[in-house]
Amino acid sequence: MLDLQTSVKYVKGIGTKRAEDLASRNVFTVEDLLYNLPYRYEDRTQFRKVKELRAGERASILVQVLTSGLAITRRTRTRLFDLAARDETGLVRCKWFHSEYLAQRKVFQPGQKVIFYGKFEVDPYGTGNLQVINPEFEILHEEDLHDSLEMGRIVPIYEAVKGCSSRTLRRIVNELLQNISEIPETLPAKTRERRGLMLRDEAIRESHFPSVGTGMDLLSCFQTAAQQRLVFEELFFLELGLTLKRRNARSITGNSFQITPTVREVVKKILPFHPTQAQKRVLKEIVDDLRQTAPMNRLLQGDVGCGKTIVALEAAAVAMENDFQVAMLVPTEILAEQHYFNTRRIYANADYNLRLLKSGLKKPERNDLLKGLSEGVVHMVIGTHALLESDVDFRRLGLVIIDEQHRFGVLQRYRLMKKGNTPHTLVMTATPIPRTLAMTLYGDLDVSVIDELPPGRSPVVTRVVEEEQRGLAYRFIREQVAQGRQVYVVCPIIEESEKVDLRAAKETFEHLARVVFPDLKVALLHGRMKSQDKDDAMQLFSSGRIQILVSTTVIEVGVDVPNASVMVIEHAERFGLSQLHQLRGRIGRGLARSYCLLMKGRRAGDDAEERMACMVETTDGFKIAEKDLELRGPGEFLGTRQSGLPSLKVANLLRDGRILEAARQEAIDFVGNPSSSQEFEAVVAQLKANWQRRYGLAVVA
Repeated sequence: MLDLQTSVKYVKGIGTKRAEDLASRNVFTVEDLLYNLPYRYEDRTQFRKVKELRAGERASILVQVLTSGLAITRRTRTRLFDLAARDETGLVRCKWFHSEYLAQRKVFQPGQKVIFYGKFEVDPYGTGNLQVINPEFEILHEEDLHDSLEMGRIVPIYEAVKGCSSRTLRRIVNELLQNISEIPETLPAKTRERRGLMLRDEAIRESHFPSVGTGMDLLSCFQTAAQQRLVFEELFFLELGLTLKRRNARSITGNSFQITPTVREVVKKILPFHPTQAQKRVLKEIVDDLRQTAPMNRLLQGDVGCGKTIVALEAAAVAMENDFQVAMLVPTEILAEQHYFNTRRIYANADYNLRLLKSGLKKPERNDLLKGLSEGVVHMVIGTHALLESDVDFRRLGLVIIDEQHRFGVLQRYRLMKKGNTPHTLVMTATPIPRTLAMTLYGDLDVSVIDELPPGRSPVVTRVVEEEQRGLAYRFIREQVAQGRQVYVVCPIIEESEKVDLRAAKETFEHLARVVFPDLKVALLHGRMKSQDKDDAMQLFSSGRIQILVSTTVIEVGVDVPNASVMVIEHAERFGLSQLHQLRGRIGRGLARSYCLLMKGRRAGDDAEERMACMVETTDGFKIAEKDLELRGPGEFLGTRQSGLPSLKVANLLRDGRILEAARQEAIDFVGNPSSSQEFEAVVAQLKANWQRRYGLAVVA
């Protein structure tokens, strides 16, 4: 008899070969297969007729193929596969670009009955007929027209897997649900009752094969009671795991720091300006953590320029005054160098031994640094991934600071923490994380937010500049330089390429220095330069001896030149919202009004226009992050899989924020007040059995 943990290869209709194909989608067991839900549904009780279709709408139609074959467009000479089909009410065209395989494999034959789904538009080359570009399709056989699984009902549409079409998956899942015994409940009884949630068995069956009369709008938005139950379940167990990790972390005994009058005085001396109320509040939260024996695990969020680093350095001073060492991990060499120089300046009146660790250090210098760390002579080290290498040892590591946390994996954070005896950990990010993502990415961390900028900062004025207005932009730059200001010009690539028509940093530097601004001092900075050359360029710019710095995105984070008040971003349409916001954060750090000019290329798409419009409308990093998440989705928003984003089968962090909040509260309540020890153990056992495989998250606490 099949149970939930049975390998899918034993499910009727799958076998060894299809099981291997399903494994590519992380479907290994019967339970995985049941949680591989349809991504949409078709109401095959009645299809839209061709004459009923309206331009701009998505719909499913059942039509008969007339003709099909390859064609070439008149204007762009692009190859496409063109198919004509009809029902009793009219003709429609279906077109696929770059899909020669449809012709080569003779996928379509005249007379076939086919279901097409997609967005219908007016065919610009037709005579008023509608067309659909790259539609989804399912070819029906004669027996399908009389099959209750395929017609006359709401039909689930699954994402096809190699060797497993949607039709095949439909039959496999239907057979499985008929032969499996009742699917056991997983949620705590009180939680399910309090939230009015459907039983798991019923929810799974209804989500695959909805009852007649289920609203198509609710199904397509994942809003049916069955779907919502499964979303809640997935998010509940995610939040339960994070809640338990937090509880376990707080039960560990580490090092508590003493906050004496001497320590307070040292911290006060560090501040170069009067702190904001937000900085004071966050520093208190951190210091309260440092006083505890349980190691601090705190995320410090704040927009660019809000003063996160100074708060982190105050925390570092507390650690060093307690005779502990501090390690600061940053993602790039240029950021490490900036932090190192700024930290030396801020600690100028303190007797701390600060060092910089990066790849490329000469062997004697590196050996001397490592010796100083292991003996405790070096009080604080700022470094890149070189800090994670096995030969880096500390005598008494008490505080780990990780800057731009989203660029590191959870395991990298853990590796650095293991170099000390349960050190306190402060992770920082200047990329605001929307609340729904923060609750899943950093659910095991306490969160502090600096939500105000230092006094005197005025919002950066942002404008989109067309290529035809470039002359006006250059005139504006000259006016600003004449007033004593400095300028960044950011390019998307280093050198010109035949493959992409973009302004490159090297060529832009040459053009500006020789043709546009021959009387001004212009410098170049990019990632392929030697470390010393990069240092020299930044030092000259920081000291005001360079007026215009042409750069790639190496200046995206950490660079702090208060006199730089203008930024020109070439081909702004090529950058993501988060990156545009980070780049803009390099200006607006002084008292002068600052300006960001988004130079738009000639091929800006709708998404690019939306990104640039958002930049013009607001400088609020959290609003920008929400928009970025909306445009790109969670995976792309974070950039890399190592970022710690859980792999969710049913839930969607953009769509299901409200359920996530509820699931988190229920998880916290359950851990704090379970109905019985037996139920608690059973639910936690369910979690442990699925944590790594279901969510793809490492257990590192």
